[in-house]
Amino acid sequence: MGDGVPVDRRLRVLEAVTDSALMDLDLDKMLEILLWRVRELFVVDTVTLLFVDAAGERLVARASAGLDEEVYQGVRVPIGSGFAGRVARLRAPVQIDRVDSSTVVNPLLWERGLRVLLGVPVVAHGELVGVMHVGSVRPRRFTDEDIEQLRVVADRVAMAASLHRSRSEQLAATTLVDSLMPAGPVETDGWKVAARYVPGAAIGIGGDWYDVFDLPGDRIGVVIGDVVGSGLRAAVVMGRLRSALRAYALEFDGPAEVLGRLDRGAAHFEKTTMATVAYAVIETASARMDLSLAGHLPPVLAFPGEESRFAVAPVDLPVGFGLAVADRRSVSIDLRPGALVAFYTDGLVERRGVDIDLGLARLLATVRPGPPEDVCAKVMAALVGNRPPGDDIALVAVHHAVTASAAR
Repeated sequence: MGDGVPVDRRLRVLEAVTDSALMDLDLDKMLEILLWRVRELFVVDTVTLLFVDAAGERLVARASAGLDEEVYQGVRVPIGSGFAGRVARLRAPVQIDRVDSSTVVNPLLWERGLRVLLGVPVVAHGELVGVMHVGSVRPRRFTDEDIEQLRVVADRVAMAASLHRSRSEQLAATTLVDSLMPAGPVETDGWKVAARYVPGAAIGIGGDWYDVFDLPGDRIGVVIGDVVGSGLRAAVVMGRLRSALRAYALEFDGPAEVLGRLDRGAAHFEKTTMATVAYAVIETASARMDLSLAGHLPPVLAFPGEESRFAVAPVDLPVGFGLAVADRRSVSIDLRPGALVAFYTDGLVERRGVDIDLGLARLLATVRPGPPEDVCAKVMAALVGNRPPGDDIALVAVHHAVTASAAR
Protein backbone atom coordinates (compact mmCIF):
# COMPACT_ATOMS: atom_id res chain seq x y z
CA MET A 1 0.00 0.00 0.00
CA GLY A 2 2.69 2.47 0.87
CA ASP A 3 5.09 0.78 -1.56
CA GLY A 4 4.25 2.32 -4.92
CA VAL A 5 0.49 2.92 -5.08
CA PRO A 6 -0.98 2.27 -8.56
CA VAL A 7 -1.88 5.54 -10.26
CA ASP A 8 -5.36 4.32 -11.20
CA ARG A 9 -6.31 3.07 -7.74
CA ARG A 10 -7.89 6.37 -6.81
CA LEU A 11 -10.30 5.98 -9.73
CA ARG A 12 -11.04 2.39 -8.79
CA VAL A 13 -11.74 3.41 -5.19
CA LEU A 14 -14.12 6.11 -6.39
CA GLU A 15 -15.83 3.64 -8.70
CA ALA A 16 -16.20 1.17 -5.84
CA VAL A 17 -17.82 3.61 -3.45
CA THR A 18 -20.08 5.26 -6.04
CA ASP A 19 -21.41 2.02 -7.51
CA SER A 20 -25.15 2.71 -7.80
CA ALA A 21 -25.91 -1.02 -7.63
CA LEU A 22 -24.83 -1.01 -3.98
CA MET A 23 -27.67 1.35 -3.11
CA ASP A 24 -30.21 -1.33 -4.02
CA LEU A 25 -28.83 -3.71 -1.39
CA ASP A 26 -29.59 -3.87 2.31
CA LEU A 27 -26.94 -2.37 4.57
CA ASP A 28 -25.29 -5.64 5.65
CA LYS A 29 -24.89 -6.90 2.09
CA MET A 30 -23.64 -3.55 0.90
CA LEU A 31 -21.03 -3.45 3.67
CA GLU A 32 -19.94 -7.00 2.92
CA ILE A 33 -19.29 -6.22 -0.74
CA LEU A 34 -17.70 -2.84 -0.08
CA LEU A 35 -15.30 -4.15 2.58
CA TRP A 36 -14.09 -6.97 0.34
CA ARG A 37 -13.49 -4.44 -2.41
CA VAL A 38 -11.50 -2.30 0.02
CA ARG A 39 -9.41 -5.33 1.04
CA GLU A 40 -8.56 -6.02 -2.59
CA LEU A 41 -7.96 -2.42 -3.65
CA PHE A 42 -5.78 -1.53 -0.68
CA VAL A 43 -4.00 -4.89 -0.69
CA VAL A 44 -4.53 -5.51 3.02
CA ASP A 45 -5.34 -8.61 5.04
CA THR A 46 -8.27 -7.32 7.08
CA VAL A 47 -10.91 -4.61 6.88
CA THR A 48 -13.25 -4.10 9.82
CA LEU A 49 -16.12 -1.70 10.47
CA LEU A 50 -17.30 -0.91 13.98
CA PHE A 51 -20.41 1.16 14.77
CA VAL A 52 -21.07 3.25 17.87
CA ASP A 53 -23.63 1.57 20.15
CA ALA A 54 -26.93 3.15 21.18
CA ALA A 55 -25.45 4.53 24.41
CA GLY A 56 -22.63 6.22 22.50
CA GLU A 57 -20.03 4.59 24.75
CA ARG A 58 -18.64 1.63 22.80
CA LEU A 59 -17.76 0.50 19.32
CA VAL A 60 -19.40 -2.74 18.19
CA ALA A 61 -17.98 -4.79 15.32
CA ARG A 62 -20.57 -4.76 12.53
CA ALA A 63 -18.82 -6.06 9.39
CA SER A 64 -15.42 -7.45 8.41
CA ALA A 65 -13.46 -8.82 5.48
CA GLY A 66 -10.71 -11.11 6.70
CA LEU A 67 -11.47 -11.02 10.42
CA ASP A 68 -15.08 -12.19 10.72
CA GLU A 69 -14.48 -13.36 14.29
CA GLU A 70 -14.78 -9.75 15.43
CA VAL A 71 -18.38 -9.71 14.23
CA TYR A 72 -19.30 -13.25 15.25
CA GLN A 73 -17.94 -12.76 18.77
CA GLY A 74 -19.61 -9.39 19.27
CA VAL A 75 -16.39 -7.47 19.89
CA ARG A 76 -16.94 -4.24 21.84
CA VAL A 77 -14.33 -1.53 22.31
CA PRO A 78 -14.84 1.37 24.76
CA ILE A 79 -14.50 4.73 23.03
CA GLY A 80 -11.15 6.16 24.09
CA SER A 81 -9.54 2.78 24.78
CA GLY A 82 -7.08 0.99 22.53
CA PHE A 83 -6.56 1.59 18.85
CA ALA A 84 -10.15 1.82 17.53
CA GLY A 85 -11.30 3.67 20.65
CA ARG A 86 -8.56 6.24 20.09
CA VAL A 87 -9.65 6.80 16.47
CA ALA A 88 -13.20 7.37 17.74
CA ARG A 89 -12.13 9.75 20.48
CA LEU A 90 -9.85 11.81 18.25
CA ARG A 91 -12.13 11.58 15.20
CA ALA A 92 -8.91 11.49 13.19
CA PRO A 93 -6.86 8.84 11.37
CA VAL A 94 -4.53 6.76 13.54
CA GLN A 95 -1.74 4.45 12.32
CA ILE A 96 0.18 2.01 14.52
CA ASP A 97 3.00 -0.38 13.68
CA ARG A 98 2.86 -2.30 16.93
CA VAL A 99 -0.18 -4.50 17.47
CA ASP A 100 -0.29 -6.05 20.93
CA SER A 101 -1.99 -5.69 24.32
CA SER A 102 -0.28 -2.34 24.87
CA THR A 103 -1.92 -0.74 21.83
CA VAL A 104 -5.03 -2.79 21.04
CA VAL A 105 -7.96 -3.84 23.26
CA ASN A 106 -9.12 -6.71 21.07
CA PRO A 107 -6.76 -9.72 21.25
CA LEU A 108 -8.11 -11.08 17.95
CA LEU A 109 -6.04 -8.45 16.15
CA TRP A 110 -2.64 -9.52 17.40
CA GLU A 111 -3.63 -13.20 17.40
CA ARG A 112 -4.31 -12.76 13.67
CA GLY A 113 -0.67 -11.70 13.31
CA LEU A 114 -1.34 -8.13 12.22
CA ARG A 115 1.74 -5.94 12.22
CA VAL A 116 0.24 -2.60 11.21
CA LEU A 117 -3.19 -0.95 11.45
CA LEU A 118 -4.72 2.17 9.95
CA GLY A 119 -8.05 3.46 11.25
CA VAL A 120 -10.25 6.35 10.17
CA PRO A 121 -13.42 7.73 11.78
CA VAL A 122 -16.80 7.21 10.13
CA VAL A 123 -18.71 10.47 10.54
CA ALA A 124 -22.10 11.55 9.17
CA HIS A 125 -23.56 15.04 9.61
CA GLY A 126 -21.01 15.80 12.31
CA GLU A 127 -21.97 12.71 14.33
CA LEU A 128 -19.59 9.82 14.95
CA VAL A 129 -21.05 6.69 13.36
CA GLY A 130 -18.09 4.38 13.92
CA VAL A 131 -14.55 3.44 12.92
CA MET A 132 -13.13 1.63 9.89
CA HIS A 133 -9.70 0.08 10.08
CA VAL A 134 -7.49 -1.93 7.76
CA GLY A 135 -4.61 -4.19 8.79
CA SER A 136 -1.67 -6.01 7.28
CA VAL A 137 0.40 -8.95 8.51
CA ARG A 138 3.43 -7.45 6.74
CA PRO A 139 5.31 -4.38 7.96
CA ARG A 140 4.48 -1.32 5.84
CA ARG A 141 3.81 2.39 6.07
CA PHE A 142 0.46 3.82 4.96
CA THR A 143 0.88 6.99 2.93
CA ASP A 144 -1.14 10.19 3.09
CA GLU A 145 -2.79 9.11 -0.14
CA ASP A 146 -3.77 5.80 1.47
CA ILE A 147 -5.32 7.63 4.39
CA GLU A 148 -7.22 10.05 2.16
CA GLN A 149 -8.63 7.26 0.01
CA LEU A 150 -9.71 5.23 3.04
CA ARG A 151 -11.49 8.32 4.32
CA VAL A 152 -13.37 8.50 1.02
CA VAL A 153 -14.60 4.96 1.66
CA ALA A 154 -15.49 5.84 5.27
CA ASP A 155 -17.55 8.81 4.09
CA ARG A 156 -19.50 6.52 1.76
CA VAL A 157 -20.13 4.08 4.60
CA ALA A 158 -21.20 6.92 6.88
CA MET A 159 -23.76 8.15 4.36
CA ALA A 160 -25.19 4.66 3.82
CA ALA A 161 -25.27 3.85 7.53
CA SER A 162 -26.93 7.15 8.39
CA LEU A 163 -29.60 6.65 5.72
CA HIS A 164 -30.20 3.06 6.83
CA ARG A 165 -30.44 4.04 10.48
CA SER A 166 -32.84 6.85 9.68
CA ARG A 167 -35.08 4.50 7.72
CA SER A 168 -34.86 1.74 10.32
CA GLU A 169 -35.59 4.06 13.22
CA GLN A 170 -38.50 5.62 11.37
CA LEU A 171 -39.97 2.20 10.63
CA ALA A 172 -39.42 1.03 14.21
CA ALA A 173 -40.89 4.22 15.64
CA THR A 174 -43.91 4.01 13.34
CA THR A 175 -44.49 0.37 14.26
CA LEU A 176 -44.12 1.14 17.96
CA VAL A 177 -46.48 4.10 17.89
CA ASP A 178 -49.07 2.18 15.87
CA SER A 179 -48.95 -0.67 18.38
CA LEU A 180 -49.49 1.68 21.31
CA MET A 181 -52.44 3.62 19.97
CA PRO A 182 -55.88 2.45 21.19
CA ALA A 183 -57.31 -0.23 18.91
CA GLY A 184 -60.67 1.48 18.47
CA PRO A 185 -63.06 4.08 19.88
CA VAL A 186 -64.31 3.69 23.42
CA GLU A 187 -68.08 3.73 23.71
CA THR A 188 -69.91 3.56 27.00
CA ASP A 189 -73.60 4.19 27.49
CA GLY A 190 -74.00 7.91 26.90
CA TRP A 191 -70.31 8.52 26.13
CA LYS A 192 -68.48 8.40 22.80
CA VAL A 193 -64.84 9.03 21.95
CA ALA A 194 -63.02 9.69 18.66
CA ALA A 195 -59.39 10.53 17.98
CA ARG A 196 -56.79 11.46 15.39
CA TYR A 197 -53.02 11.00 15.27
CA VAL A 198 -50.81 12.38 12.47
CA PRO A 199 -46.98 12.29 12.56
CA GLY A 200 -45.17 15.49 11.67
CA ALA A 201 -43.97 15.68 8.08
CA ALA A 202 -40.81 17.56 9.06
CA ILE A 203 -39.66 15.35 11.95
CA GLY A 204 -41.39 12.04 11.30
CA ILE A 205 -42.68 10.10 14.28
CA GLY A 206 -42.30 11.98 17.54
CA GLY A 207 -43.39 11.55 21.12
CA ASP A 208 -47.05 12.59 20.94
CA TRP A 209 -49.58 10.04 22.17
CA TYR A 210 -53.12 9.65 23.36
CA ASP A 211 -54.82 6.90 25.32
CA VAL A 212 -58.38 6.11 26.30
CA PHE A 213 -59.23 3.21 28.60
CA ASP A 214 -61.94 1.88 30.87
CA LEU A 215 -61.35 2.02 34.62
CA PRO A 216 -63.08 0.20 37.49
CA GLY A 217 -66.17 1.91 38.89
CA ASP A 218 -67.71 3.00 35.56
CA ARG A 219 -64.92 5.45 34.84
CA ILE A 220 -63.01 6.40 31.68
CA GLY A 221 -59.38 7.47 31.64
CA VAL A 222 -58.29 9.92 28.95
CA VAL A 223 -54.63 10.79 28.38
CA ILE A 224 -52.84 13.02 25.92
CA GLY A 225 -49.13 13.76 26.06
CA ASP A 226 -46.08 15.01 24.24
CA VAL A 227 -42.55 13.73 24.88
CA VAL A 228 -39.84 16.25 24.02
CA GLY A 229 -37.88 15.09 20.97
CA SER A 230 -38.62 12.95 17.94
CA GLY A 231 -37.76 9.66 16.33
CA LEU A 232 -37.34 6.25 17.87
CA ARG A 233 -36.01 7.46 21.22
CA ALA A 234 -39.02 9.73 21.82
CA ALA A 235 -41.37 6.93 20.77
CA VAL A 236 -39.71 4.48 23.18
CA VAL A 237 -39.93 6.95 26.07
CA MET A 238 -43.55 7.60 25.15
CA GLY A 239 -44.26 3.87 25.30
CA ARG A 240 -42.73 3.57 28.75
CA LEU A 241 -44.67 6.57 30.08
CA ARG A 242 -47.90 5.27 28.59
CA SER A 243 -47.49 1.86 30.21
CA ALA A 244 -46.51 3.37 33.57
CA LEU A 245 -49.48 5.75 33.56
CA ARG A 246 -51.90 2.89 32.84
CA ALA A 247 -50.47 0.94 35.76
CA TYR A 248 -50.75 3.90 38.15
CA ALA A 249 -54.28 4.62 36.92
CA LEU A 250 -55.40 1.21 38.19
CA GLU A 251 -53.84 1.78 41.61
CA PHE A 252 -54.77 5.40 42.30
CA ASP A 253 -58.04 7.20 41.64
CA GLY A 254 -57.10 10.88 41.37
CA PRO A 255 -55.40 12.11 38.19
CA ALA A 256 -53.13 14.44 40.18
CA GLU A 257 -51.79 11.52 42.21
CA VAL A 258 -51.36 9.42 39.08
CA LEU A 259 -49.32 12.18 37.40
CA GLY A 260 -47.34 12.63 40.60
CA ARG A 261 -46.40 8.95 40.58
CA LEU A 262 -45.60 9.12 36.89
CA ASP A 263 -43.39 12.15 37.47
CA ARG A 264 -41.43 10.48 40.25
CA GLY A 265 -40.86 7.44 38.06
CA ALA A 266 -39.88 9.54 35.06
CA ALA A 267 -37.59 11.74 37.18
CA HIS A 268 -35.72 8.62 38.26
CA PHE A 269 -35.66 6.57 35.04
CA GLU A 270 -35.98 9.27 32.34
CA LYS A 271 -33.65 11.94 33.70
CA THR A 272 -32.78 13.36 30.28
CA THR A 273 -36.32 13.52 28.90
CA MET A 274 -39.42 15.54 29.63
CA ALA A 275 -43.08 15.26 28.67
CA THR A 276 -46.24 17.28 28.99
CA VAL A 277 -49.31 15.27 29.94
CA ALA A 278 -53.01 15.89 30.46
CA TYR A 279 -54.87 13.15 32.32
CA ALA A 280 -58.60 13.12 32.97
CA VAL A 281 -60.85 10.64 34.74
CA ILE A 282 -64.53 10.76 33.82
CA GLU A 283 -67.12 9.24 36.15
CA THR A 284 -69.79 8.30 33.68
CA ALA A 285 -72.66 8.07 36.18
CA SER A 286 -72.14 11.51 37.75
CA ALA A 287 -70.73 13.10 34.55
CA ARG A 288 -67.85 14.54 36.55
CA MET A 289 -64.40 14.91 35.02
CA ASP A 290 -61.33 15.24 37.23
CA LEU A 291 -58.49 16.82 35.26
CA SER A 292 -54.78 17.30 35.99
CA LEU A 293 -52.31 19.08 33.70
CA ALA A 294 -48.55 18.52 33.70
CA GLY A 295 -47.35 21.36 31.52
CA HIS A 296 -49.96 20.56 28.88
CA LEU A 297 -52.37 22.90 27.10
CA PRO A 298 -55.88 22.81 28.65
CA PRO A 299 -58.64 20.99 26.77
CA VAL A 300 -61.52 22.77 25.05
CA LEU A 301 -64.94 22.56 26.72
CA ALA A 302 -68.04 22.90 24.53
CA PHE A 303 -71.55 22.96 25.97
CA PRO A 304 -74.85 23.29 24.08
CA GLY A 305 -75.92 26.91 23.74
CA GLU A 306 -72.59 28.31 25.04
CA GLU A 307 -69.37 29.62 23.58
CA SER A 308 -66.58 27.08 23.64
CA ARG A 309 -63.84 27.79 26.17
CA PHE A 310 -60.64 26.36 27.52
CA ALA A 311 -60.90 24.45 30.77
CA VAL A 312 -59.78 26.52 33.73
CA ALA A 313 -57.28 24.27 35.49
CA PRO A 314 -53.93 24.74 37.24
CA VAL A 315 -51.01 23.85 35.00
CA ASP A 316 -48.19 22.15 36.89
CA LEU A 317 -44.69 21.43 35.56
CA PRO A 318 -44.12 18.65 33.00
CA VAL A 319 -43.03 15.17 34.10
CA GLY A 320 -39.48 13.89 33.92
CA PHE A 321 -36.16 15.71 33.61
CA GLY A 322 -35.50 15.11 37.29
CA LEU A 323 -38.22 17.54 38.38
CA ALA A 324 -40.22 15.21 40.69
CA VAL A 325 -42.86 17.86 41.47
CA ALA A 326 -44.73 17.38 44.73
CA ASP A 327 -48.41 18.19 45.36
CA ARG A 328 -49.76 18.17 41.84
CA ARG A 329 -53.24 19.65 41.47
CA SER A 330 -56.49 18.78 39.73
CA VAL A 331 -59.88 20.32 39.06
CA SER A 332 -63.39 18.85 38.78
CA ILE A 333 -65.61 19.79 35.84
CA ASP A 334 -69.26 18.91 35.29
CA LEU A 335 -69.90 17.44 31.85
CA ARG A 336 -73.67 17.56 31.59
CA PRO A 337 -75.43 15.81 28.68
CA GLY A 338 -74.44 17.33 25.34
CA ALA A 339 -70.99 18.44 26.54
CA LEU A 340 -67.88 17.77 24.50
CA VAL A 341 -64.22 17.88 25.59
CA ALA A 342 -61.39 18.17 23.06
CA PHE A 343 -57.85 17.24 24.13
CA TYR A 344 -54.96 18.03 21.76
CA THR A 345 -51.20 18.43 21.45
CA ASP A 346 -49.49 21.65 20.46
CA GLY A 347 -48.78 20.45 16.92
CA LEU A 348 -52.45 21.10 16.15
CA VAL A 349 -52.33 24.80 17.03
CA GLU A 350 -48.70 25.74 16.35
CA ARG A 351 -47.27 26.68 12.98
CA ARG A 352 -43.82 28.01 12.21
CA GLY A 353 -43.92 31.80 12.05
CA VAL A 354 -47.54 31.99 13.27
CA ASP A 355 -48.59 33.12 16.75
CA ILE A 356 -49.94 30.15 18.73
CA ASP A 357 -52.79 32.36 19.96
CA LEU A 358 -54.18 32.39 16.42
CA GLY A 359 -54.21 28.60 16.35
CA LEU A 360 -55.89 28.43 19.74
CA ALA A 361 -58.53 30.93 18.63
CA ARG A 362 -59.27 28.88 15.49
CA LEU A 363 -59.57 25.76 17.62
CA LEU A 364 -62.10 27.44 19.92
CA ALA A 365 -64.08 28.66 16.93
CA THR A 366 -64.23 25.14 15.46
CA VAL A 367 -65.02 22.92 18.44
CA ARG A 368 -68.75 22.59 19.02
CA PRO A 369 -70.86 19.95 20.78
CA GLY A 370 -71.70 16.99 18.57
CA PRO A 371 -70.67 13.50 17.52
CA PRO A 372 -66.93 13.24 18.29
CA GLU A 373 -66.02 11.78 14.91
CA ASP A 374 -67.58 14.80 13.20
CA VAL A 375 -65.80 17.16 15.59
CA CYS A 376 -62.40 15.57 14.87
CA ALA A 377 -63.02 15.81 11.13
CA LYS A 378 -63.97 19.49 11.34
CA VAL A 379 -61.03 20.39 13.58
CA MET A 380 -58.50 18.67 11.33
CA ALA A 381 -60.00 20.27 8.24
CA ALA A 382 -59.94 23.74 9.79
CA LEU A 383 -56.49 23.63 11.43
CA VAL A 384 -54.56 21.26 9.16
CA GLY A 385 -56.35 21.32 5.82
CA ASN A 386 -54.09 20.42 2.90
CA ARG A 387 -50.83 21.46 4.60
CA PRO A 388 -48.55 18.74 5.99
CA PRO A 389 -48.16 19.28 9.75
CA GLY A 390 -44.68 20.29 10.86
CA ASP A 391 -45.09 18.50 14.21
CA ASP A 392 -46.99 15.52 15.54
CA ILE A 393 -50.70 16.03 16.09
CA ALA A 394 -52.87 14.12 18.53
CA LEU A 395 -56.54 14.96 19.06
CA VAL A 396 -59.15 13.29 21.28
CA ALA A 397 -62.82 14.30 21.45
CA VAL A 398 -65.07 12.98 24.23
CA HIS A 399 -68.81 13.55 23.92
CA HIS A 400 -71.45 13.11 26.60
CA ALA A 401 -74.28 12.17 24.29
CA VAL A 402 -77.86 13.09 25.12
CA THR A 403 -79.58 9.74 25.69
CA ALA A 404 -83.32 9.15 25.67
CA SER A 405 -83.37 8.88 29.46
CA ALA A 406 -81.37 12.09 29.87
CA ALA A 407 -83.65 13.94 27.45
CA ARG A 408 -86.64 13.14 29.63
